[in-house]
Amino acid sequence: MRVKIRLIACALALLCLAGCASRPTAKPQDSELLVVGFSQLGSESSWRLANTASMTAALSREKGYELLLENAKQKQDNQLAAVRNFILQGVDLIVIAPVAETGWESVLQEARDAQIPVIIMDRAVAVEDESLYLSNVGSDFLREGERAVEWLREELERRGRGEDEIRILHLQGTYGATSQLMRTKPIEDAVRAMPNWTIAAQLPGDYTEAKGYEVVRDYLRGDRDIDVIYSENDNMTFGAMRALDEAGLRYGEGGDVILISFDAVREALQYCLEGKIDLCVECNPLHGPRVEELIRQYEEGESIPKHIYVEELIFTKDRLTQELIDSREY
Repeated sequence: MRVKIRLIACALALLCLAGCASRPTAKPQDSELLVVGFSQLGSESSWRLANTASMTAALSREKGYELLLENAKQKQDNQLAAVRNFILQGVDLIVIAPVAETGWESVLQEARDAQIPVIIMDRAVAVEDESLYLSNVGSDFLREGERAVEWLREELERRGRGEDEIRILHLQGTYGATSQLMRTKPIEDAVRAMPNWTIAAQLPGDYTEAKGYEVVRDYLRGDRDIDVIYSENDNMTFGAMRALDEAGLRYGEGGDVILISFDAVREALQYCLEGKIDLCVECNPLHGPRVEELIRQYEEGESIPKHIYVEELIFTKDRLTQELIDSREY
């Protein structure tokens, strides 16, 4: 029976609350189900939709879970409210895909006080006391950026442009997110180390196609002298491609602008195979099975690693086939 002492305490606390505050939905009472509250940061990209689908499939009722999913719409305040609601409901475990790294200490302490373990998924949280969460499973975003920069150096040398002045347009994701911070660092470090590399501009794309299109379109109206677009996710890249098309600038294979993109969703890989995107850096969104395995290990009292990074690849046209793209889950 999974009705725990903390659930009884929370229920009593709710009965004592005065005024007309709204009452959270009661925790499901099916003794066979493990109740997991999942605060998903949003639905801003193809990657995020695949991530949510993976979690939903892995934590299904058929597998013994009751998944309570809350979409924060890319607002941390919504996430904090969702997590506090999960705590009041007395869920068995909480999973958070955080909008930003900072601002989590208080709510994570509240979860620990309620004896509810928390798994951080996809991105990271910046807290002094890492015991506030059980584990962090996701991608090594820093290594993703480093691999992209390494490839760019080699590609420029291959094209005989190793000594040329290189102007880079940098499309950034949601400011403060782990993926944005860690993908930004390698390109900024490289520009400091390479005297002939310059960041022409850093533009806020918010990980969306619409914003990527808007900021690149507006930028190109005043400056068309760019050699590389370093875009921190595929959806922003798709928007940038549309802006480049409208500006009459060639990109990809045989073009004037090198396109580097992150995530490697199926559509981006198709463009890569067609020679329209030069490099796709993989970021695997299918974390559901990994999270489910962590939960199983926790329930069985097994030792759990604090950080789990998934293996990921980089793709160029010569490393792709149509069969490989068609076989991908996202």
